[in-house]
Amino acid sequence: MKNASSGKGSTGEAIIWSLADMMLVAGAMSALVKAQGVSYPAFQLVFIRALIGLIFILPLIWRERHQMLHIRHPWRNLTRIVCNAVALTSQFFAYALMPLVVVNALSFSRPLVTMLMAVVMLSEKVSRIQWIGAGIAFGGVLIMLNPSGGFVWSVGLVAIAVNVVFGSLATIQTRQLRDESTTVMMVFYTVGLVVLTAIPAVITWQPVKTVDWIPLIGIGLLAQAGQYCFLRAYRLADASVLAPVSYLSIVVMAITGYVFFDDIPELKIIIGSVIVLGSLQLTSVWERRAKKHL
Repeated sequence: MKNASSGKGSTGEAIIWSLADMMLVAGAMSALVKAQGVSYPAFQLVFIRALIGLIFILPLIWRERHQMLHIRHPWRNLTRIVCNAVALTSQFFAYALMPLVVVNALSFSRPLVTMLMAVVMLSEKVSRIQWIGAGIAFGGVLIMLNPSGGFVWSVGLVAIAVNVVFGSLATIQTRQLRDESTTVMMVFYTVGLVVLTAIPAVITWQPVKTVDWIPLIGIGLLAQAGQYCFLRAYRLADASVLAPVSYLSIVVMAITGYVFFDDIPELKIIIGSVIVLGSLQLTSVWERRAKKHL
């Protein structure tokens, strides 16, 4: 009884940490990025975010400095960071141009792209259930883009597409770095993000008003706090438990967009989101049941 109770307690605590991460990142940080994205370029915002993150992990870098000299896959780590830098910059760019809920809803297509890349690049096997789920989810994405069939590209949609593709590539690279130290990967990510975005940030830099430094620094602080909550959540519970909770981020972003930017989600976004998220969750449930019967 004690162990069962402890398990339930850990799951409950994990959900609380996951919700905290959602409120900090999907709620507060995304709102600040969208608001500041009108005045400052995405490269500048990403650089400031990464720089604040670097300041926070300086003690970790010093403590683990000897471990930093034993990177097993430097080039693969570099590729991962480049992909992450492009994905994050395009995401910030999309926030400035599109309603938050639209960016978030279309970003849920990333698992589909990651699955296809895993088949091609990692030779992973995909079950019939996963293919069916992917097909249904893709239908939901098409509905969100335009249910009438007349699809028109925009700069914001291109930014979302770039975010999904490069975010998926970063996920593939992460899977290929399973034997790399988590500490090394985290430090390499933060330092690499600062270095890679430094020059583009300087080139596109806009003078920062004194009053704007508060929200700009806030973006970095919220990102770090969100990452801490995310890591705490996934230490306490499996991804299968937390995945359904993460889907609530679309609700958080919808509320944030409505309250701060008067963005009202279109019916096609609501219907498409329900289809995508429903297919992802049902696929996960069916896969678990199928494995139990093996």
